[in-house]
Amino acid sequence: MKICSRRTRWQLLSTMILCIMSLTHGISLGWFSPTLPTLISDNSPIGHPIDISEVKWYFSIVNLGVNLTCIIEISRIGAAFGIGCLICNMVICVPVSYIGIKKCMYFVPLPNILNWILIYFASKSLYFYVCRVLLGFSGGTLVVCFPVFIAEVSDNSVRGTLGSFFMMTLCSGITVGFVLVYCLSYHVLPCVVVFLPILYLCLIIPLPEPPQDLLKRGYEEKAEKSFCFYKNLSKDPAQQAENKAEFDILRNKVLASGITEKITSADFFNKVSGKAFGLIAVLLLSNQMSGSFAIFNYSSTIFEQLGSRMEPNLCGIFLGVVQIFGLISAVLLVDRVGRRLLLIPSLAGMGLAELGVGLLKSFASQDFLHNNGWIALTLMGIVSFTASAGIVALTFVIIVELLPFKIRAPGISISMCGLSLSVFIALITYPVLINDYGVHVTMFVSASFCLLGLIVLGIFLPETRGKSITQ
Repeated sequence: MKICSRRTRWQLLSTMILCIMSLTHGISLGWFSPTLPTLISDNSPIGHPIDISEVKWYFSIVNLGVNLTCIIEISRIGAAFGIGCLICNMVICVPVSYIGIKKCMYFVPLPNILNWILIYFASKSLYFYVCRVLLGFSGGTLVVCFPVFIAEVSDNSVRGTLGSFFMMTLCSGITVGFVLVYCLSYHVLPCVVVFLPILYLCLIIPLPEPPQDLLKRGYEEKAEKSFCFYKNLSKDPAQQAENKAEFDILRNKVLASGITEKITSADFFNKVSGKAFGLIAVLLLSNQMSGSFAIFNYSSTIFEQLGSRMEPNLCGIFLGVVQIFGLISAVLLVDRVGRRLLLIPSLAGMGLAELGVGLLKSFASQDFLHNNGWIALTLMGIVSFTASAGIVALTFVIIVELLPFKIRAPGISISMCGLSLSVFIALITYPVLINDYGVHVTMFVSASFCLLGLIVLGIFLPETRGKSITQ
């Protein structure tokens, strides 16, 4: 396998170091749901039950979104999570341009460490809101910096695979966080998990900055050393001329892209950038409104309406495990079959499965649903697998590869703001759809967005497998 070759050894190792932090972030997001029943009970580990009216605001601002009702009800701390994440999304490109992407990555674990410390010492609901704010800052920086770093240090032949590792570990972390709650007590869990961001911080220190990032800031000698490190090029004097020639090819491409010049509005408002941002907008809308995130967030309610006799937490674990297998499939296939051949069938399979769930709920009797729960479980499993093998795993990879090299950092910041907005829309519309109109309408709406992505991306999305990151 190319990913295990001598040349890509340090690329793989560097990605695995970053994945420690993405796994930790996933655990930080996933631990709360199964912990909630304990926190609101008389045996709450913080000494008293949390008010359920306060908890629902915390729970509704999962991941990159912020619940509209929180703002309406003036839940300032709940809204601060989304605001903090959006601020990081928008401004992180500034320090990335001036101090480099790696230095910005030092910031990622610090809010996460504080998050676990506060969880350990929590004595009231306010602590959990502050934790969510901290995770907003950490996650907002992580989703901008990590995909760019991985793309810039990777060979063209393994860039998709290594980029997919990021989402695989992030989503796996959510499932791991769910499971760890049942294995470790409330106060032991933070003591164990807090070592992961500390480990990441220690391991990332020796890694060089990406060569493209160094060239952008005028450090050609350091850039050449970084290039040789990540390509694991031989230090044999006889190979130096060949190594130099390979680096010069990269240097010339980077400098020809205009990356050392000042970014102007013309760099954003042109045909190439306009097409890239248009495709990214459809990609992000398809990612969230197809239900790839919101459906899993409300899986227990969906399974209940479908007459499932399985425990809600077991349903969540089942979908989480299926999701991991889908992500593993993406890692194994993305650089073999290409982005399009994973993404397009993913949207088609997801849409058909959601259509099947909608038709099942519309025409099957309650007795039939109750006695044949495996049908709904299978269809939801297909939704989970196909979403994870395509739209979930590849979104960040495709965004990085679509954006012109010169505006990649600010472009990703803008894209992540778009992701925050699409999550926001999904989280405020799906509860209304499920509770007021039913699961069948929810699934039909989700399938329609899969169809939208299938048509637009199927026609206009270029294949970026094997292309240089500077193209």
